[in-house]
Amino acid sequence: MAGGVSVRDVEANKFISAYAAFLKRQGKLPIPGWVDTVKTSHSKELPPQDIDWFYIRAAAVARHVYMRKTVGVGRLRKAHGSTKNRGSRPSHHVDASGSVDRKVMQALEKIGVLEQDEDKGGRRITQSGQRDLDRIAMTTLEQDEEEDDE
Repeated sequence: MAGGVSVRDVEANKFISAYAAFLKRQGKLPIPGWVDTVKTSHSKELPPQDIDWFYIRAAAVARHVYMRKTVGVGRLRKAHGSTKNRGSRPSHHVDASGSVDRKVMQALEKIGVLEQDEDKGGRRITQSGQRDLDRIAMTTLEQDEEEDDE
């Protein structure tokens, strides 16, 4: 497949794992000290079991912002929220931790993937961030095609 491949052409889970691996390899993403102890939502019982969860969340946030024009912390909290098990009472949707999503966005801002949108509020993808994401989408798609050929 020639040029013109965007993130929209790749399956979400494949792209997110590829981009998370890229962020980890690059080693530039600033990681807060509390990542091994914090819960991602008050609907969760335990912190994430995957040690690389911060990279995965960062990749998911980057993709989420790429797909839309501008995204704020509140929108991400809603997207990453889940149902809270309330025992014998009915379950309810609970938004995720705003602090986690805010820190992820600030980390992505530091490495130049996101920027603040002064007009609308929230964050949007930068030109260089879009280029990085498209390049990783391209390599992910090429790897998929190679696996299909085998």
